[in-house]
Amino acid sequence: MTTDEMLRLKGTHLAPYMQIATYLIGKSRHGGGNMFRHQIDTMSILVDYGYIDSILLKAAIVHDVIEDIPDFNHNLLLSIDYESPHVYELVREVTRRHEETKPEFLTRILETGSHNAKVLKVADRISNMVSLGFVNSIEFVSRYSDETERFVFPMARMVDANMLKELSDLVESRRRFAADLAKIKTEEIILDTIDFI
Repeated sequence: MTTDEMLRLKGTHLAPYMQIATYLIGKSRHGGGNMFRHQIDTMSILVDYGYIDSILLKAAIVHDVIEDIPDFNHNLLLSIDYESPHVYELVREVTRRHEETKPEFLTRILETGSHNAKVLKVADRISNMVSLGFVNSIEFVSRYSDETERFVFPMARMVDANMLKELSDLVESRRRFAADLAKIKTEEIILDTIDFI
């Protein structure tokens, strides 16, 4: 990290955003853990890839609050600091609207999302794909991997080749896991059938 980058980060106050993200502590995830940890993980992925834009990092910390807390008072988010309105707009951009299907939501970000919205969605998906390693539903893993290839790979191609590489590796790994799990389940069915006979 350069001196200029360190100075840019020096004035970034993330704690108030982390406090808002604690609203998500009770929200569990399909792959285990909770949504608060996912927010922090998404931010850490951005930092790992060298993103130091304060609005992007702050939005990562609270990116699921509006979607996952139905009665969330958005004024809490808007009143944190001078960047809050921009953070709020980015969070709204990556929040699925009630009338949107998942494909419509991802298509909207892919086709009309800002650069930061795409970067944030790719980091979010990397976090989700890592967690997918703890999911034992072959159908869910396959569907989520397909969705990632169809919608999130193109976003990653637009914004960050290194993030695309990690996503590609994760999808390949999860597909192997699903195939291995399917093979084990098939062998168990065969063994159960043999035992029955």
